Amino acid sequence: MYQPKNKNSLEPNNSKLTTQNSPTNPITKNYTLVIKGRPEGPFTVDELKQKGIKPGDFVRTDGMDDYKEAHELPELRTIFGFRRQFVAPQYFGSFDQRLLASALDWFIVSAGFVVIAFIAVLFTSDKMVRILIAISLLVIIPLAKIIYHIVMECSVKQGTYGKQILKIRVCDMQGQRIDAARSISRNVCKIFSVFTFFIGYLFAFFNKQQQCLHDMIAGTLIVKDRLV
Repeated sequence: MYQPKNKNSLEPNNSKLTTQNSPTNPITKNYTLVIKGRPEGPFTVDELKQKGIKPGDFVRTDGMDDYKEAHELPELRTIFGFRRQFVAPQYFGSFDQRLLASALDWFIVSAGFVVIAFIAVLFTSDKMVRILIAISLLVIIPLAKIIYHIVMECSVKQGTYGKQILKIRVCDMQGQRIDAARSISRNVCKIFSVFTFFIGYLFAFFNKQQQCLHDMIAGTLIVKDRLV
């Protein structure tokens, strides 16, 4: 009687089934499509084809925080052959959002160093050392905050934790992620916004893109996600 050489040859390939049924697979994803200003769906990729989806149509999946144009999603560009379109940003972070995000960032950065300094003070009884630790915070915290901004604003998140909480981010004039060089430039240029008695920050009230002086110099914007 014939016996199969490999028992597993009669068993389904679970890894293939898992891949095909994975929720991250664009073929099996469900998309909500905005039609005439109203979200409808969810639709599969085949149903999107039947709907005649266009690059500029707004879509959203369960894993997305907000709607995006179809051409912005890499998997839909691959499936439908859309080209990535670069559209100038239209939704900008307001002054109060920026101010609150800055306050949150000061708290986040300062809290970490204050805790470390407090622990260091507990282990010394020398009054002079304690004074030096306290004074050093006045230098270390602002320096650390600049580095924190530079690193976070050119990262994938495009913003500090304060900006992420307020759902705003830093980008260039075309809405794209900035590189490290521009992030450094933007944060160094904040000197001009500060040394003008903070008038540089008030520039945000007098231009449509709500840029502060350092944003104008560095060629950056603070934008927020559009809402549908």
